[in-house]
Amino acid sequence: MGGACLLLSIAAAFLSSSCATLGSGAGMQLPPEALSSPQRYVVVTIRNNVAATALGVASTPRGYNNIAPYPAGRQARGHAQALAGRYRLQPVAAWPIAVLGVHCLVYRIPEAADRDRLLGELHRDSRVESAQALEIFKTRGDGYNDTYAGLQHNLDELAVPQAQRWSRGRGVRVAVIDSGVDVDHPDLHGRIAGWSDFVATDAAQFRRDRHGTAVAGVIAAVANNNIGIVGIAPEVRLTALRACWENGASDAAVCNTFTLAQALAAAIDARVDVVNLSLAGPSDALLARLVKRGQQAGMIFVGAAPPATTGSLAGFPLEVDGVIGVAAIESGRIDDSLIAAPGEDIFTLAPAGGYSAVSGSSMAAAEVTGMIALLRTYDGNLTPGEARALLADSQRTVTTARGTRQVINACLAIAALSPGLSCEANLRQAVRGREH
Repeated sequence: MGGACLLLSIAAAFLSSSCATLGSGAGMQLPPEALSSPQRYVVVTIRNNVAATALGVASTPRGYNNIAPYPAGRQARGHAQALAGRYRLQPVAAWPIAVLGVHCLVYRIPEAADRDRLLGELHRDSRVESAQALEIFKTRGDGYNDTYAGLQHNLDELAVPQAQRWSRGRGVRVAVIDSGVDVDHPDLHGRIAGWSDFVATDAAQFRRDRHGTAVAGVIAAVANNNIGIVGIAPEVRLTALRACWENGASDAAVCNTFTLAQALAAAIDARVDVVNLSLAGPSDALLARLVKRGQQAGMIFVGAAPPATTGSLAGFPLEVDGVIGVAAIESGRIDDSLIAAPGEDIFTLAPAGGYSAVSGSSMAAAEVTGMIALLRTYDGNLTPGEARALLADSQRTVTTARGTRQVINACLAIAALSPGLSCEANLRQAVRGREH
């Protein structure tokens, strides 16, 4: 593509030994129109058989100065340029995906073009490794509100205080692929291992995003710091990857194929243990390939189920084999393939150092992500199937002010990994324990 083809880096140099970022402005962002009118764009991958550039002394895995050691090779660039000319495509973003050995491009299609017909032609072109629509995904939430009903009622229901006597997620790395996170929130102090923005270069907006902040709080809010709340796994190291943007005045956030692909590759590069995907959308072959590659590296992926009214669990990420799907227990329809967890009025973090109650399967998925982090502390080789089985088998009947229901039990799941542990009834003892 000549000068129009820019190499992308999805991770930046570590800025300090205590809190390294993955690059607030890393990667080539899509133009605003691609975020608002994705139907005019396609995602194309081209085989890129290029060896990674040798690293020098004191280099990072992605190099310095935003120059990726895995470039788009001459042949891939030539094919990209030729495709643009043949199909009258306008390249707007490009990125060599090292973990898949391809060069990924987003093209704007001609105004009069039929996208489905064009994709069919691209599929038949021998230079194209894959071609698909630029899909859109939405975070799974039912809206923020002003009530703090029961505050953290979910902790008792899930037996988290008991479980935290045995595990708080220390040493486990969790990636939140979502909207931005208030990484300066006092209840996340010392928990942020890194962050990266694949939507824009606005660090202030990154910290203002609500949905990602809420998800991060459920998973990792600091325990016993005399403020705020307790996360399910308050000693994990959290990587915040912004692939979604807030949808105007709505509390929901929207993502697309390209931003999610960059975030997934960043999570794989960072070698995280668990990835939280509190979002849902149509089937997406590129994203599914990246999730499978992460699973091959030992990562566990957790996804949020769509609302009960949709009647379908098809689409990304739940249809990818091995992804642990989670529904809010209050939804009324819990498919046998899903894990259910509390999802109504979950007290969590809000931007600008605030707190709020949030509802939706996004919160339920974050709870399960935190519980899997607790389990990973005991078994670093835990597979997705084993994690799901431990949680499913831990279900017990719980009676609360919200009714009687079957709920997964974090303490019993951990005890199944170490039978010498005891899960007696003092539910709040762990929360008063020592912060490590």
